[in-house]
Amino acid sequence: MSDKSELLLKPKRFYKAAAAAPAEGGFAVQLDGRTPKSPAKKPLVAPTRALGEMIAAEWEAQVDYIDNSLMPATRLAFTAIDRIAETRAEVAREIMAYAASDHLCYRADSPRALVERQEREWGALLDWAKAEHGLVFTPVTGVIHAPQPPATLAAVEALGLSLDDFALAGVAFAAGLFGSTVLALAVRAGRLTGQKALDLSRLDEIYQAEQWGEDAEAKARAEALGVEAQMIDRWFAALR
Repeated sequence: MSDKSELLLKPKRFYKAAAAAPAEGGFAVQLDGRTPKSPAKKPLVAPTRALGEMIAAEWEAQVDYIDNSLMPATRLAFTAIDRIAETRAEVAREIMAYAASDHLCYRADSPRALVERQEREWGALLDWAKAEHGLVFTPVTGVIHAPQPPATLAAVEALGLSLDDFALAGVAFAAGLFGSTVLALAVRAGRLTGQKALDLSRLDEIYQAEQWGEDAEAKARAEALGVEAQMIDRWFAALR
């Protein structure tokens, strides 16, 4: 599809200014004073001013056309508004599923330098999860699935259900992005930046790139993931 054809599929920018303003339930994004609706026809309202302003900034940054691919916070807000309230139990189970196969629990058996880095950096996060949330994980060597303690998975599910819709949407998004519920919770708490969490989730790849170099495709993919990691970092900061 040509660039021109893609533009025809995108709505034109129809407003002069985007901002956030107090509204019932929090702070609404306003386009020339009118609040846009989600796909389910619900008003785009965030629970905090900071998050409302973050989302409004995405709308303000659009130029001639509205490109949803450049509006990750808006997309996540629509998820929180349309999906989470109706499927909280399902989303909490998704987060639990990521914990059941948390990336930080699967360690390399060689080379020694990588093993030590995983033990040091991933181990510190598992220690944090235990101290902060009482979550006890069992690391294993290799990629064959090993079950985690049922009490840990039950605690993760309960923690998910205790979050408000926007925080729950954020943790689910981050757990999928990082392949790790522990990293998602650490970013939410401000224990890690989103970029640091992404780097930890890619620790094996980064180590290999240090040894052999990084190809252009892998670099481009990492940069794209970095945009999402920075967004979820700002998302959680805006909710605090």
